[in-house]
Amino acid sequence: MKRILIFITVLTALAFTDSFVGSTSVIIAPNSKLLINVKTNVNSFKCHYDVLKLNKPISVSFKNHGDKISFKKTTLVLENVNFDCGGPGINNDFKELLKTKTYPKIFINLREINKDQNNENSIHALVDLEIAGVTKSYTIPIELKEEGTLFIKGVLPLNIRDFNLDPPKKALGLIVVKDVIEINFELAVKKY
Repeated sequence: MKRILIFITVLTALAFTDSFVGSTSVIIAPNSKLLINVKTNVNSFKCHYDVLKLNKPISVSFKNHGDKISFKKTTLVLENVNFDCGGPGINNDFKELLKTKTYPKIFINLREINKDQNNENSIHALVDLEIAGVTKSYTIPIELKEEGTLFIKGVLPLNIRDFNLDPPKKALGLIVVKDVIEINFELAVKKY
């Protein structure tokens, strides 16, 4: 009888809490897009990531706290060599900018998401972005659509100097990459 009372007490407590802990795995679908927009003082270019290389499941561990979900060890890993900026020379410059020989990967660690109180299709994601061994935290507004697949869309502007990266200069310093770049993403995420 005592065990039944304890069980009922625990169930009652769980029924009135918004907290929920879980884990799953997801994959990034091939129709996803991830690119970096880079501007120079004379033109601009885009570095597209080969999303077909994102074919391994990503572990997702989370805890729901009502309007907020926190995550542990939920990381998207991007290998620098999978960016294509349009030609071998500019690809090499981009890899050199990211210090690829020493730091071959970019890590995007999802820490938490919060609902946007004004828009039910929008959330704010807190992410840690590690580039060239330097980690910075960003809050990104993200648009969500769900049609059997979760579509996550957003833009993250960042200053490359925050990651101790020096903008490359070409043509004896006449062409200089601007400090602020934009990461654009449209990720189609499916449960694995």
